[in-house]
Amino acid sequence: MIPLRDIEAARDRIAGTGVVRTPLVRLDLAGLPVPAEVYLKLENLQPIGSFKLRGALNAILSAPAAARKAGLVTASAGNMAQGVAWAGRSLGLPATIAVPENAPAAKTDAIERLGGTVVKVSYDDWWQAIVTGRVDGHDGLFVHPVQDPAVIAGNGTIGLEILDDLPGTTAIVAPYGGGGLTTGIASAVKSLRPEVKIVTAEPATAAAFAAARAAGEPVDVAYQPSFVDGSGSKRVLDSMWPVVSPLVDDAVAVPVADAAAAVRLLAERARVVAEGAGALALAAVLASTGTAWSGGKVVCVVSGGNINLATLAGILTGTVAF
Repeated sequence: MIPLRDIEAARDRIAGTGVVRTPLVRLDLAGLPVPAEVYLKLENLQPIGSFKLRGALNAILSAPAAARKAGLVTASAGNMAQGVAWAGRSLGLPATIAVPENAPAAKTDAIERLGGTVVKVSYDDWWQAIVTGRVDGHDGLFVHPVQDPAVIAGNGTIGLEILDDLPGTTAIVAPYGGGGLTTGIASAVKSLRPEVKIVTAEPATAAAFAAARAAGEPVDVAYQPSFVDGSGSKRVLDSMWPVVSPLVDDAVAVPVADAAAAVRLLAERARVVAEGAGALALAAVLASTGTAWSGGKVVCVVSGGNINLATLAGILTGTVAF
């Protein structure tokens, strides 16, 4: 668990940097069998379209100036990459980002627009960079997308805002990628309101955290890429497992088709554009009625909105099968 004081310090550190205090809005689910009030924490409204800007800026601003002199480096499927590139541009620092070769063009194009240098690598090499905290052949301050405590503290500011805006929150559902978002939010929330349930959502095609909870330890799972590219993995990071597992009350594996349906519902009911990972929390709630959130006030974290327009069009028109 990240100390509450570190999360509060992160809130002060990133204030005024361009990070948005995103709105929390109630979603109209009339006609659907959801026995709870559902609210959306709209992190897709950040300047880079993702919550990742919070952690990236906190980590970079926390580091000594000498450590970032050579520039910034990260390994990311796209959203942390944009956060690091955005921060690099604002601070006048070069940013190099390793991305898996299947990273969507919407995200890699955005990295380049922000002045970042994209280095495409195989998924295995990309995952190795996340495990080791370095990208071979590239020097600079490595901003770890998941396990850097300063990144996690930055993510935790979301939890502070949720409790400020909705004191009656009973459950928070967030997509699980590497664990940094879940750990940050849960650290803040469990420190202040330990009774609030923390639930993770992953694509069923890459539900490593749900599998680890079932097994009681990290295990390898069959990984199948999908349009839900910002969540799920082949295996939970071993370094994150002991940190995040005590903080989570439930884990939901979401069929990819359900994630697509949630993308469409968010557009229809709230005029919100969500990427696959950003729609997972709502998909989990819709598929798991009568569980941890029955009769309560549930917050779904819409983690990002960076989705290829062709994919979005296919989902909205029902011309793409999942």
